[in-house]
Amino acid sequence: MTRPTAKAPTAATHAITSAPTPPGRRAPGSLTQVGGIEVGHFTDARRPTGCTVILARHGAAGGVDVRGAAPGTRETDLLRPGNLVEQVHAIVLAGGSAWGLDAASGAMRWLEEQGIGFDVGVGLVPIVPAAVLFDLPVGDARIRPDAQAGYRACAAASRQRPAEGNVGAGAGAVVGKLFGLHRAMKGGIGTASVTLQGVTVGALIACNALGDVIDPDSGRVLAGARTANGRALLDSRRAILRGEPLNPLLAGTNTTIGVIATDAVISKTQAQKLAQLAHDGLARSINPVHTMSDGDTLFALGTGQSGKTLGMMLLGTMAAEATARAVVRAVQAARGISVGALHLPAAAELAAPRARAASPSR
Repeated sequence: MTRPTAKAPTAATHAITSAPTPPGRRAPGSLTQVGGIEVGHFTDARRPTGCTVILARHGAAGGVDVRGAAPGTRETDLLRPGNLVEQVHAIVLAGGSAWGLDAASGAMRWLEEQGIGFDVGVGLVPIVPAAVLFDLPVGDARIRPDAQAGYRACAAASRQRPAEGNVGAGAGAVVGKLFGLHRAMKGGIGTASVTLQGVTVGALIACNALGDVIDPDSGRVLAGARTANGRALLDSRRAILRGEPLNPLLAGTNTTIGVIATDAVISKTQAQKLAQLAHDGLARSINPVHTMSDGDTLFALGTGQSGKTLGMMLLGTMAAEATARAVVRAVQAARGISVGALHLPAAAELAAPRARAASPSR
C-alpha cells in the first residue's frame, strides 16, 4: 500500500525566507553562483520535512567525506578515487532519516526524462548520491520525503538564489539537542559562496546538529541548547566542561549534511579532498561536531565551468569559509515552529530579547 502523494508546499505552513545580511558582514553569496549548479527544494506541507536537490546537468567531478559516526547515505562508494564513475549529475539532501533516501529515486527518474545520465549502452543511469538527516520527532514520523518529493525538487530547481531556513532538507532540522529536545532550537538550511581570482566556491548546508551553532568570527553561540527556563542560550561546550548532565537524543538522530561546489577545474581526487577540507568549516561553526550521534556528511562537486584552476590551498580555504558561513545562514534564516507541545525557537527570537536588554532605556 503506497502512501498518499504529498501536497504542494505552502508558505503559510512553512515560511520560505532568507534573513538579511547583518550589518558589517559581507553578502553571503550562494551555491548557485557556481557555474553549472542549480538548486531546488521540496517542502512537505503536512509536517516540517522535505528534500533539496543540487543539479549538475552537464556532470561534475564528485567527492564525499563522512565524518559523523551515524551517517545515512547512498552511492558514496562510487565517489572514491579509483572507482569507475567520474561524473555526478545530482546530489540529494533529505529529511526523513533513512526513509528519505527514497527521494534520490525520484531525482533519477527526473534526470532520465531529461536525457541526463551515465551511458551504459542500453540506456542512461543518472548518478545521484544522497545523504539524509533525522527529523522524525518533529511532527508525524510517518510523513517523510519519497521519490515524488525528489522528483518535484528537481522540477523546481533553478539558478536563482535558493530559499533558506525552514525549507527543503532544513524544514525539520533542529540544533542544540545535548540537553534534550525540549531545550533545543530550530535549525535549517543555508547557503554562501566565496569568489577569488575568477573562481567561485559555494556551499549549501542543512544543519541538524547535536551541538550549538557558533559565529566563527566572534565565537558567540548563535543557536543551540537553551537554559532550563528556555529563555537564553546555554553554551553547550562550557556546560559540558562544567559537568552538567547530558540528555542527548539517540545516536544517529542528528546530522549536518551539505554540498560544496566550485566552477574550478578539479579532478575526482581533488573533489574528495575539497569535501574533507570543507569539514573545517563545520568545526568552526558547530560545537561539538562530528559526534557519535551525528552523521555529518559533505559532498563536493567540480563543474569546471570557469575553465580555471586554483591550488588546493586556496580552494580548501574558500570551501571551509563558505561552509561556515552557510551554517550561520541556516540558523539566521530559520523561523521558530510549534509542533504539539514542543516549541523550537529560532535564533532571531532569542536574539531579540538580548538586543532589547542591551539598548539604553529611554
